[in-house]
Amino acid sequence: MDVTGHTSPDSRSGPGREPRKAAGIRDVARAAGVSYQTVSRVINDSPNVREETRRRVEAAIQTLGFRRNPTAFALASGVTRSVTVLTSSTTLHGYAATLQGLEEAARAAGYSLGVKVLTPEDDLDRTISAAAAEGGGLMVIGFDRLGATALGRVPADVPCAAVVEAPPHGRTPPRPAVWADDREAARAATAYLLRLGHRTVHYVAIPTSEGTGDAEGPRAQGWRAALEAAGVTPPEPLGGGGWDARAGYDEGRRLAGDPDVTAVLCGNDDLALGVLRALHDAGRPVPEDVGVIGFDDAPHAGYLTPSLTTVRMDFQGLGRDAFELLRGRLERDHRPAAATFTGTELIIRESSGGARA
Repeated sequence: MDVTGHTSPDSRSGPGREPRKAAGIRDVARAAGVSYQTVSRVINDSPNVREETRRRVEAAIQTLGFRRNPTAFALASGVTRSVTVLTSSTTLHGYAATLQGLEEAARAAGYSLGVKVLTPEDDLDRTISAAAAEGGGLMVIGFDRLGATALGRVPADVPCAAVVEAPPHGRTPPRPAVWADDREAARAATAYLLRLGHRTVHYVAIPTSEGTGDAEGPRAQGWRAALEAAGVTPPEPLGGGGWDARAGYDEGRRLAGDPDVTAVLCGNDDLALGVLRALHDAGRPVPEDVGVIGFDDAPHAGYLTPSLTTVRMDFQGLGRDAFELLRGRLERDHRPAAATFTGTELIIRESSGGARA
């Protein structure tokens, strides 16, 4: 089967001129003196092509004005260059930044990217089947329970990869996945507050991807580990039911009423935003009276008053590396590079301050 391209600019039809047929992959092969399979390998960046042959094919492509038709290529090669992302959110910072990384990597590789937003009301099996029926591969953002459940429901014969929470020790995700060590990052942030002189650190949790209501996510586990290593009995964590500033404000009001609260670690920056407002409303100045640290380094974190100390997460890097994992499942000749995302970093700003005298 020929994989035909679009008509080049100089092939326009006009009065008295027959329309020129767009160059196909076999035309390129004849011009370069190679097989059409070799042309296919060149346009898909396969490493198994001699450099001199690659240059000859690329020169023929340029001369003939060949442009690969994605639909025809998919039919000829069996590779559908599209990916569908399953996610429960496109607006929360971590999800949006991960999607950005996925989109950048997909575009660079010549793939189209579609997004299906999951809701609790969905029939997950039907949603996954419909997404898989479109061809290509599935990418799951499994930061929450809904995404993690969807990942576990993807049929084994469907190419799939994921971005997930750091899994519990000794367990691996059901499909190829990447994650950041936010467990260690939360431990380091908590230890930093303890070094400032706080006797304990309270925690406002994000929802966990684990299925049980009393399960702790990796950030809560890191917070707990730091306190226990310092010989401090962890206070009861708060939250866990929401991701947004409203949820943070509600928990912040509870914390503000306790004079023993002098340091708070929040599961994300939106929760921290709500906590900061609740403390302000209660007359508890930050950082003079209470030190606060967020998580994720959302774009607004550095512009709050006070500016927010937070853990920077490279979500875009996670998205790029997750796409490479999936591409390795879709293309037999593609060998994913080693993960390159930079991990986590504690960004010190004003809100953590120092301990009260």
